[in-house]
Amino acid sequence: MALVQIVFSPTGGTGKVADIIAEEWEGPVTCVDLSDGKTDFSKIKLEQRDAALIAVPSYGGRVPELAAKRLMKINGNKAKCVIVCVYGNRAYEDTLIEMQDIVESCGFHTIAAVSAIAEHSIIHQYAAGRPDESDAEKLRGFAKKIYRKFMDDEPSASEFEIPGNRPYRKAGGAGLVPKATKECVSCGLCAKNCPAQAISKDSLKTADSKKCISCMRCVAICPQSARKANGALVSAAALALKKACSERKEAELFY
Repeated sequence: MALVQIVFSPTGGTGKVADIIAEEWEGPVTCVDLSDGKTDFSKIKLEQRDAALIAVPSYGGRVPELAAKRLMKINGNKAKCVIVCVYGNRAYEDTLIEMQDIVESCGFHTIAAVSAIAEHSIIHQYAAGRPDESDAEKLRGFAKKIYRKFMDDEPSASEFEIPGNRPYRKAGGAGLVPKATKECVSCGLCAKNCPAQAISKDSLKTADSKKCISCMRCVAICPQSARKANGALVSAAALALKKACSERKEAELFY
């Protein structure tokens, strides 16, 4: 049995959660980066005996459209999988149930689902420093239960309930498009690493608003801290989310 980790994690929070879970499994783990626009995902095919961890962040209660499009190109070939959605302490709404529909349309067999929390990718005071050690301890416990189910020759069908609604909530657009400040030295790292290829190497100061998904990778990786979203809009969003994000949420396992 090969273990495969399929992750969309532009700013690293989802990747941290996925790594904590996968580290509890025995054997090497092959990683597939859904944020890499240069990968031909249609060439990725699992074997039926394989096990996969598929993790994405929740964007407005939905699976990021770009991650969904890339994930749908992968051939699951009846491999078992656990789906993981990571959110910034507000809510994940229809993300998990949409993930289940996507992965099963690709041929995966869902045996478990996890919701987890990581620092908000835009408003960093919400879930700051998470996943923390308390989160990690809980996720490691989940991982052991999931691994036992992976090792079961005939796991039960998807009898467990995954929260969410069909039809899914309406997806929002890219509300915040980061721009370069005067500190930008035109190193091109943002253009090279943009998951949506929304930044041209010939025009680094701005991003294509039609392509940008507000993932904030360009902000997170800039060595000069020279890329930022509109401060007034971020402050307004922080105020609007204050009530929903102030109470600590905890990771959940469905299996």
